[in-house]
Amino acid sequence: MKKHLFSPSLMCMNLMDIENQLKVLNQRADMVHIDIMDGHYVKNITLSPYFMEQIRESLTIPMDVHLMIEKPSEFIKMIIDAGATYISPHAEVINSEAFRMIDTIKSAGCKAGIALNPATPLSHIQHYIHHLDKITFMSVDPGFAGQKFIPEVLDKIREARALKEKHGYNYLIEIDGSCNEKTFKILEEAGVEVFIVGTSGLFNLDSDLNKAWDQMMEHFNSQVNAEV
Repeated sequence: MKKHLFSPSLMCMNLMDIENQLKVLNQRADMVHIDIMDGHYVKNITLSPYFMEQIRESLTIPMDVHLMIEKPSEFIKMIIDAGATYISPHAEVINSEAFRMIDTIKSAGCKAGIALNPATPLSHIQHYIHHLDKITFMSVDPGFAGQKFIPEVLDKIREARALKEKHGYNYLIEIDGSCNEKTFKILEEAGVEVFIVGTSGLFNLDSDLNKAWDQMMEHFNSQVNAEV
């Protein structure tokens, strides 16, 4: 049976209850999603390599790091040293050093991902797609939580799934943005394997994170009729 993976976005968690929430996520999530923003590529500043260092000893699951920054090469070493498993810069800013950056990430023992904005075509990464371990499709414009789902992303996801099946590529297909009970079914049908869940999909469902997780899985299973 197909395995679906869930990656809660830590920018959406209750940071006043971080220790208890990380304990729950260790038991229930497949990885955690860490957004690092620089205030330039997107007009927001969220988490950081220092935050990663602070939570690393409390985590038993992988850190999936999403770099929404103008110059990701300046952060890569810090992200590696902070304990990242997946590192995903944005395709829109790395064309001049894409192969070098992927090699740097993989040489350090990490997994290389890429993130694509809603308006960026899959063809933008065609020359190095076979080197990737994960592709993160943004279904909202990057920078802020709680935005409206952009359905045009579904065709790109289907295209990525078809390429993966045709050529035997190994990348995971991940979705970021407005991932909740309203979109689970169409995303899963399009080919999403990793669901980044945030405010609407998980954390706002209940103040008790275990109960919120149960509700999320009820929503998911009722939508896609699959055991996870």
